Amino acid sequence: QAKERVRWLEGGKQREKRSRGCSLYTARHALFPRRWLNLQEYQSKKLMQESGVAVQRFYVADTASEALEAAKRLNAKEIVLKAQILAGGRGKGVFDSGLKGGVHLTKDPAVVGELANKMLGFNLTTKQTPKDGVKVKTVMVAEALDISRETYFAILMDRSCNGPVMVGSPQGGMDIEEVAASSPELIFKEVIDIFQGVRDDQALGMAANLGFKGPLQRQAADQIKRLYDLFLKVDATQVEVNPLGETPEGQVVCFDAKINFDDNAEFRQKAVFAMDDMTESDPTEMEAAKWDLKYIGLDGNIACFVNGAGLAMATCDIIDLHGGKPANFLDLGGGVKERQVYEAFKLLTADPKVEAILVNIFGGIVNCAIIANGITKACRELELKVPLVVRLEGAYPSSLWPSVPVRTAVHFSYMSPSAAPVISASQNNSSDGTDWLTSHLYMLMKPVQCVCGMAEVTHRGTGPVGG
Repeated sequence: QAKERVRWLEGGKQREKRSRGCSLYTARHALFPRRWLNLQEYQSKKLMQESGVAVQRFYVADTASEALEAAKRLNAKEIVLKAQILAGGRGKGVFDSGLKGGVHLTKDPAVVGELANKMLGFNLTTKQTPKDGVKVKTVMVAEALDISRETYFAILMDRSCNGPVMVGSPQGGMDIEEVAASSPELIFKEVIDIFQGVRDDQALGMAANLGFKGPLQRQAADQIKRLYDLFLKVDATQVEVNPLGETPEGQVVCFDAKINFDDNAEFRQKAVFAMDDMTESDPTEMEAAKWDLKYIGLDGNIACFVNGAGLAMATCDIIDLHGGKPANFLDLGGGVKERQVYEAFKLLTADPKVEAILVNIFGGIVNCAIIANGITKACRELELKVPLVVRLEGAYPSSLWPSVPVRTAVHFSYMSPSAAPVISASQNNSSDGTDWLTSHLYMLMKPVQCVCGMAEVTHRGTGPVGG
């Protein structure tokens, strides 16, 4: 994610070249592996506050009376009340209580209590939530500060630089990708030496590039160094502040931030990962995570069962290329066990949209026999009702491929041809599967085993398999 963000920010010909070179489905749907840790805004602000980063004064409330008390304690000229959900677009959202907007400004603490009463316990619907919205259980009551100027600043891990980089722009408070596209000269990038950290001259130079002058330049440089300390402290892969703002009173404040964490560091970041808010997560994705499966639900009707994120994205591309639509992104990973295969099939078959399943496994680290045995167990116990197309290639003896007791299963040795029959199967889901199998199955110049019901045949050739 960090690498992609850096490439986007660099803009120009490199961005165009990258877009042309990326895969069809991933380019169209921006499908990337995602981190599982989700923090609310107030939790990110708390982490920043603990590292000495300047943020607005704030309190968190779970009831209207707590919100009213927090507003009084702030003793601020103006107060901002924010509903705490993980989705964006809160300011333009609508509550099922009738209240419009999940972000409100007021100078009267009493109004904070009234507004909180219409937020807490009600569903807030935004452009990023499900259509029924998300229930608000917590609100943040913060001091409202005027912003005289907005900038953008981020620290990202960049594989091409073998470490972190700083990215900044004097144009903040807006979609930074738009800035990169329209004004790439306003995007500044600075590589950080992982052993030296952010040097004073680097911090001051970035502050100057962001447009801070005089005493504010030194103040902004100090905030940049503190943000880098936070970046290292919490094992982040990205700390993005938008906007990093300047107030009329001469303060440099981080008004809004997004922090991505390295989930491989969970063992030493237990306090951070304990803050994970799973209440808004998709139940299927949560169940998949329990079995160490990387699952993302999509809108199509062809379930994908793949090992490796790259192969999984390529499989989505192949399905899309042949006119189908994937129902999910599912990465089994390298150390998959038979039970995980079984649980993965349970997840796929539980989706009512799924009309066919494509298994695409390259047995490098994974022994294909494990996959085959898991598929066999799942087909028998789950009574699979949809067509199944399987590609197993790599570390397995061909004799281990079992007779799968399912109405239609086809084993392919090459990747691209496996997409056509599964797409046809999803479109022509006949009672026994023989129609699409006869019409659409084409073999390559390599021995390929087909399993139809309980009968096995091995075919070599380029023509269609009949009967």
